[in-house]
Amino acid sequence: MRQKCGMESQMNILIRFRKTMMFSVKTLILAAMTFAFIDVWQSAYEDTLFSRNGNYVVILTYLAILITFIQLYGGFRIGVLRLHEIIYSLALATLFTNFIMYLQLSLVARELIVMPPFILGIIMQLCIAAVGAYCANMIYFSLFSSRNILAIYGDEVSGREIIDKMTRIPERYSIQAGVSIHDTSLEDIKASIDNYEAVLICDFEKSIKNEILRYCYATRKRIYLLPSSNDIIINNCFQTQIFDTPILLCRNRGLSVEQAVIKRAVDLLLASIGLILASPFMLICAIAIKLYDGGPIFFKQNRITRGGKIFNVLKFRSMVVDADKDGAAGATDHDKRITPIGRIIRPIRFDELPQLFNVLKGDMSIVGPRPERIENVYLYTKMLPEFNLRHRVKAGLTGYAQIYGKYNTSPADKLNMDLIYIERYSLLLDLKLMAMTIKILFMKESTEGFTEETCPQMGHKKSAEEAKPAESEES
Repeated sequence: MRQKCGMESQMNILIRFRKTMMFSVKTLILAAMTFAFIDVWQSAYEDTLFSRNGNYVVILTYLAILITFIQLYGGFRIGVLRLHEIIYSLALATLFTNFIMYLQLSLVARELIVMPPFILGIIMQLCIAAVGAYCANMIYFSLFSSRNILAIYGDEVSGREIIDKMTRIPERYSIQAGVSIHDTSLEDIKASIDNYEAVLICDFEKSIKNEILRYCYATRKRIYLLPSSNDIIINNCFQTQIFDTPILLCRNRGLSVEQAVIKRAVDLLLASIGLILASPFMLICAIAIKLYDGGPIFFKQNRITRGGKIFNVLKFRSMVVDADKDGAAGATDHDKRITPIGRIIRPIRFDELPQLFNVLKGDMSIVGPRPERIENVYLYTKMLPEFNLRHRVKAGLTGYAQIYGKYNTSPADKLNMDLIYIERYSLLLDLKLMAMTIKILFMKESTEGFTEETCPQMGHKKSAEEAKPAESEES
């Protein structure tokens, strides 16, 4: 017993040391980027300097804004995001922070200050961010080795899908073996768990899952849990007490009246501003589409929004005319139906801009689950009876699943992400997702089409009988 306590104490000291090291690395990156700003500011913009303590206020403001954007875009999610994503996030945070500070210093100077020194400072900061992210990544994986994981699954197809995703990040996850609850007894599964540091639990029969969870908790094994929709709903319940009995309260009431009013007001304001700012780009898109083949500029399609209401979604046409003549089919990575104009406007989401009119009309919100075709809703609901739960709120121009998923993310995963959004809704979350939308605009991964072998219905491999198109090429 004493030996076990000693080992736990040593482990806790090691964990604290690792965390302290990573905190120090992040602090050094922040300090270097801030000092780069201070150097440019004090050497090139002397007319914006204050006497005494005013300069400290500017520096602290810069640091606070930089930290806010880094947290928002996940610039310090080292070991979680891939290296290029970390660098990209730090770059975005740097650009937005410096843009705000440029405006602030211009106000102090009472004129727009010259930009070349600021641009040189930004370039220097981007170099610091890239080198710092690379070094931080190297240090992280030298301190935190990947854990040996046992995967436990019921359905081999869905289990294989998450296992394949985790094995793409060998620095973080090391899945050593997998066992099926259908082929292995519960006692043998428990015995296998003892040989691993962590366990991946996929979605299978609840009674067996609970037994495995209790055993992992008792033996202090790290757990990676693939949640069901029920898990997400329960996870966002409110804890309360009835005398000496703790209970979980699931209100399930959706948005309150105040939240609905504020959300609609924000939608109207941002959609109006968005249309004004985007009108030049929308005009260019419309002219380009018309000049290319003389076909219609817009694409209209019936979609489903809150309460199962059917509406016409509006988009710029990004595919050839009559692309659906042989039946609706999901867009693939190298789909020949996508026009040259479409290949430009789809990755940067310009084809979605006309949906601002849908927002003004009230059929959509700025943030919410993406609207699905009627045929797909019927199909997905047949496969996932809980799929209709996502229609408790208005469909959105952007959403949780669009930020954290991809175009070809399976309906089951999109449903779970949409439920997370519905259960955790707040105005702050909406604002965060709007800001995050800027980040994914230029990330190729978020616009990947379905591969030729992947079925758009449920994200599994197609058999000859299953290879029937159900997804619109314009979705």
